[in-house]
Amino acid sequence: MIAEKIKALRKQAKLSQEGLADRLHVSRQAVTKWETGGGVPDIENLRAIAQLFAISVDELLGNSTPPAESKTARFESITEYDIDRLKSYDITMAGAKRTELSSYGGEKIRVCLYSEQLPDIQKLLKVKIDDVKQRIDIDVRRFGDLTESRAKEVLGLSIQFPLHYVKDIELSGNTEQLVVKGLCADRLEYSGSAGQVVLEPGVGHVELNCNRDMQIQCRSLSGRLDINQLSASSKLSLPAKTPFIAVVKGIRNRVFYQRDGQPTADFSLSGEAVQNCENIVELNGIKSELIISSVSASRGEA
Repeated sequence: MIAEKIKALRKQAKLSQEGLADRLHVSRQAVTKWETGGGVPDIENLRAIAQLFAISVDELLGNSTPPAESKTARFESITEYDIDRLKSYDITMAGAKRTELSSYGGEKIRVCLYSEQLPDIQKLLKVKIDDVKQRIDIDVRRFGDLTESRAKEVLGLSIQFPLHYVKDIELSGNTEQLVVKGLCADRLEYSGSAGQVVLEPGVGHVELNCNRDMQIQCRSLSGRLDINQLSASSKLSLPAKTPFIAVVKGIRNRVFYQRDGQPTADFSLSGEAVQNCENIVELNGIKSELIISSVSASRGEA
């Protein structure tokens, strides 16, 4: 995680949080938020941190190369397209076992399809990219006898976005696992099916539109998370002591709370405490349940 990376770099340089803040011309509180996962540096501060410690932004984000799964896969297909300005992205995918979204310091959008069991991956799947003014449309299509069911068993999809040219992202499709790792964007909206969702900080507003029961692992909440469901029961795991406001809307929706796997009382913020909190978890839809679980570092996922 970027929080751990910044902390490690600061300690290697033998700087205090206040010393790092002075070098970057930010407050000590900002550095504390970055190192605890309570916030993520904006693009200008990412550049400044990388320059200070003589590393690339890619190294800072940990996204200089495609995911390990794609590097070790027997078969892959990579599509790239140059981006030269701030863009919104509208992506439709044809189904995958694992879908990973991340940012890197280059100037191309990278779409990588990979598999251990599809030797004809370049024939069975095609990536179409359309550049429409301020928006990039990406369509991942299946061909031949490759079904969506089969794709969700054997196909991996990795999309790397150019760090400096991402505004909003809309992704639709079905996947068993959605991983958002080191992605810098104002907003991400996912519509489709996902059994497991892993969220790392970087996106200001994440919206999940999914009628399937989800296991959502939020490694650090930094902004807004909207969960829209119909007759579903999902679980959101948050690091212990994460401050957040819980909002319940829609029809007959309910939120429950757990601490290290055991039922507990509501531990979301209320009263005057909500005034300075930017972290919001909202459940919307019809007849759905959300369990918000506070997980201590020693226990890991509940």
